[in-house]
Amino acid sequence: MIGIDNVVAGYTAEIDILRGMTLNVQSAEIVTLLGPNGCGKSTLLKTIAGFLLPRGGRVLLRGEDVSQIPVHRKIRHSGLGFVPQTENVFSALTIRENLQVGGHYMAKADCARRMEELYLLYPVLGRKFEARASSLSGGERQILALARALMPRPSILLLDEPSAGLSPKVLHEVFDAIVHVRDQERVTILMVEQNAMEALRISDRAYVLSMGAVALTGGAQELLQDEKVRELYLGGRAH
Repeated sequence: MIGIDNVVAGYTAEIDILRGMTLNVQSAEIVTLLGPNGCGKSTLLKTIAGFLLPRGGRVLLRGEDVSQIPVHRKIRHSGLGFVPQTENVFSALTIRENLQVGGHYMAKADCARRMEELYLLYPVLGRKFEARASSLSGGERQILALARALMPRPSILLLDEPSAGLSPKVLHEVFDAIVHVRDQERVTILMVEQNAMEALRISDRAYVLSMGAVALTGGAQELLQDEKVRELYLGGRAH
């Protein structure tokens, strides 16, 4: 579903943040990107989404080279959804209005039908659909951001640190919602996450990035159980 082939990208002409990045994500997988700040995790998501165009290599979605296609076309035509880390909901709008923004390109009847499906998938949104997003808890806001990205029924979803700023209890709820999306809608998910332990518990595979390239990859459970990997990259031993 997602293929990254020797991608080079950066924000200025002089500095490459991604330095020959190569990885892949298969259909309906949850794959997590791990690594220290500055290693290129969020830059890779922005490059896949089309906010940043690569100057080398290829970005493939469902086998199609979309390297030079901007984000609005990928969302509309390539089955892509993207949830940024911050400012991912419109605080002054209600839950219903936020979802309508996510369904902007949809026919009115399809948009209404999809909103009802998402209210069933996430009952907390259905109970509060006329509440402003500013009144929601951190976890509820993240679930709303996820639901808004799901409005046009994407086949691929990019998540940038969905647990940012959340308490451990709420973090579990948001991660459960991510797994539910994959299981119910068969969405392929690529996620950047600083909370490595919790991310690996819901992931199929992971890539550890370093200096703009892949340093390590493997099955999520395999990486969780590898003591050297845990000490170097995941912040400690298994409990």
